[in-house]
Amino acid sequence: MTQSHHHRVPDLADFEAVANQTFAQLPATFRDMTQEVVIRVEDFPASEVLESLHIDSPYGLLGLYHGIDLTRQSVLDVSPLPEMIFLYRRPILAYWQSHDEALEDIIAHVLIHEIGHHFGLSDDDMERIESEAAG
Repeated sequence: MTQSHHHRVPDLADFEAVANQTFAQLPATFRDMTQEVVIRVEDFPASEVLESLHIDSPYGLLGLYHGIDLTRQSVLDVSPLPEMIFLYRRPILAYWQSHDEALEDIIAHVLIHEIGHHFGLSDDDMERIESEAAG
């Protein structure tokens, strides 16, 4: 276990602060393109979300991009809801407790992966962005 595992487990507000700080450390060009995306932290995904993705455990999903990715959007599309990235605190904390990684690194990985879905990025693109963020 890393030393960070011995700190107090972050509540929703703490977790959101870590997520915002982690987001702020992502490459500027990447952040600039995501200004319309809302990042939300929730303890668990809704049961309807798990059912629609055929995921049995509420711990089986760390994050979710909700919206139409930019590769499929049209200027004629009217989106009733903002594009959102959900970070699921309890599954991320469970992952953190069983792996030797800093919580901030795990949150960055999930954020980049979910933002990557927004842009229709490849796994290689997301890996490169993660490397730049870890810089």
